[in-house]
Amino acid sequence: MSGVGGGMPRPAELLASLGLPAGDLHDLPASSKRFPDGAQYRVEIPSVEGPECLAAVLETARTLGVPVTRVSQGTGVGLLTGDELAEMASLAASAGVEVSLFARPCAGWDASAMARSTAGSILAPAARGQDQVAAVLDEILRAAEHGFRSVLIADIGVLSIFGRLRAAGYLPPDMQAKVSVMLPAANPESARILEDLGADSLNLPTDLTLAQIAAIRAAVDIPLDVYVEAPDNVGGFVRHYELPTLVEVAAPVHVKFGLRNAPDVYPAGTHLLATTVALSRERVRRARLGLDLLARHRSDVRGTAPGDEGAQLRIPVPADRS
Repeated sequence: MSGVGGGMPRPAELLASLGLPAGDLHDLPASSKRFPDGAQYRVEIPSVEGPECLAAVLETARTLGVPVTRVSQGTGVGLLTGDELAEMASLAASAGVEVSLFARPCAGWDASAMARSTAGSILAPAARGQDQVAAVLDEILRAAEHGFRSVLIADIGVLSIFGRLRAAGYLPPDMQAKVSVMLPAANPESARILEDLGADSLNLPTDLTLAQIAAIRAAVDIPLDVYVEAPDNVGGFVRHYELPTLVEVAAPVHVKFGLRNAPDVYPAGTHLLATTVALSRERVRRARLGLDLLARHRSDVRGTAPGDEGAQLRIPVPADRS
């Protein structure tokens, strides 16, 4: 293969031939892409671990005027009872809020020695073996049966299976795959592969620069999920000050308000209920601070309110199955 004048093409030329940016986009171009309702950003509150946490998020959001449109959960579908799933579905449907439940198990919660080693910790989020893949799929099916239409996926094989089963009609056509931050897409091609496999929303590594995020945005069309404040176990960054530029270059983007200086509660349960509820409330407060900053610097950007006409949120419908 030869380039201009018969010489070997330069990396920038090769990347461009594949429809990829030649490098990180340091000029921070504004994104023209939008959510279906025309919004540039939506607010996501992560680590909402059960119905009590969801109720606390919704109450605090009403009090502080925070337009929360999506919450995500990390403990997993399998550690919620049927009644808890039904209650979360009912709360979310009434509020017009999308709920994304984590589909587990994973190597880090299993008997994997490698997942606990210094060099092998990258294995922790993966589905370890085909039995675990089947168990993760069981959680996805259970979430769907309870009316949920969004699941968090942290394994590339599971994502591929999800996409193929949805295309074949074994999963609801509006079932969404939200790729976890634990399945890192740190460059445009990695992001594009995940989109091709069926990802509908893409968590980015928490430490990417705005230029790196802009390059990923140029390569994919699906919404990006970006931590504006990240938990300590994934970096502990507090990047509220970047919100005005982030919304401009990454749209459509879910701006995620995690919480620095907070305990790791996974897997959560009733033994940690007071803590998880308090953390949920504070995440909404952090979102209010971030949105206030955004309004001071970019009053022209558009967000989505819960239940907005045309927003196409994935709202769970309560179901009777346990």
